[in-house]
Amino acid sequence: MAAFLLGAVLLIVQPQIVPSRPAINSNAETSSQSVQRELLKKTSQKNDFKENVHSNGSCQQLPQTIIIGVRKGGTRALLEMLSLHPDIAAAESEVHFFDWEDHYRNGLQWYINQMPFSYPHQITVEKTPAYFTSPKVPERVYNMNQSMRLLLILRDPSERVLSDYTQVFYNHMQKHKPYPSIEQFLIKNGELNVDYKAINRSLYYIHMQNWLKYFPLDHIHIVDGDKLIKDPFPEIEKVERFLKLSPQINASNFYFNKTKGFFCLRDSGRERCLHESKGRAHPQIDARLLEKLQEYFQEPNKKFFELVGRTFDWH
Repeated sequence: MAAFLLGAVLLIVQPQIVPSRPAINSNAETSSQSVQRELLKKTSQKNDFKENVHSNGSCQQLPQTIIIGVRKGGTRALLEMLSLHPDIAAAESEVHFFDWEDHYRNGLQWYINQMPFSYPHQITVEKTPAYFTSPKVPERVYNMNQSMRLLLILRDPSERVLSDYTQVFYNHMQKHKPYPSIEQFLIKNGELNVDYKAINRSLYYIHMQNWLKYFPLDHIHIVDGDKLIKDPFPEIEKVERFLKLSPQINASNFYFNKTKGFFCLRDSGRERCLHESKGRAHPQIDARLLEKLQEYFQEPNKKFFELVGRTFDWH
């Protein structure tokens, strides 16, 4: 009976959603099933579930594509560039549905309510960079839709660490709060502090292994964040093909802004750039410390290349 209700509820929400999942650790399964039951209780009550349909024929629906990360990899740039395509409807804010318990317990109806209105021919996309490094997210996404198309944008792990620090540093500065130097985070007892969260987030192979437990590699498109910065059009072309979109985005949609030092967008004669918080200069770091950081990532990077069957131009 429980299996029947699960299938019925998810079919109401979206035809692609499936209740099955691969075998996992029993303790993790018990915990997940508990949360899933609570989620389904909220979505299975007929009075609670509503299709938000606009008079123009558009509606809010579950995303068919999620940008899962990585933090400071270029997720905002990717979303903005992808939004140039007329068949893309993108959620403006990071939803944090699958990684924040308070949000996840609100159920699928709440998740749908965070989505933009879209037409039947459009693909709804949401991006939350924290998904990639959150251990519980892959299973939860799989439970919702095992056919999900996932976008992952990565950049040189060492550069990503510096960007990670830079974002937190400026957040503190804006609040007039002091913040330690990056050396204080990277060095502990004279050695590289491998427990630093920013370093852990750059161990891509560890997090990728977790996603590959639930999704085949051909359901995860990896965008080269370093190339996207230098020459965005070829990378966006690859994303269009992965999502089976008609080729609508052109090289003319991008122009280099010398003042900002990165590419901006041109759409129907309107020009726009990413927020001023993007593209900030990284802190000065001792060359020997940077070299030590790059050396640390050599072996993890090699494991990641083997895992995904391709290489990246990283130090």
